[in-house]
Amino acid sequence: MEFSPEAWRKSTRSATNASCVEVAVTTNAVGVRDTKDRAGGTLTFDRDQWNDFLTALRHQR
Repeated sequence: MEFSPEAWRKSTRSATNASCVEVAVTTNAVGVRDTKDRAGGTLTFDRDQWNDFLTALRHQR
């Protein structure tokens, strides 16, 4: 799946590009890529998978 350049967002808490990822959210999918290597590939998840991932992270605290 291709994500438009405008769809990509990096955390505002990232002071530098070190160890950062970018996330692109669309109606049907979520993409995740390495900020330092944008051409290196994109992990793509459907919205349900992404929501399950975020829920699991929230419960880790």
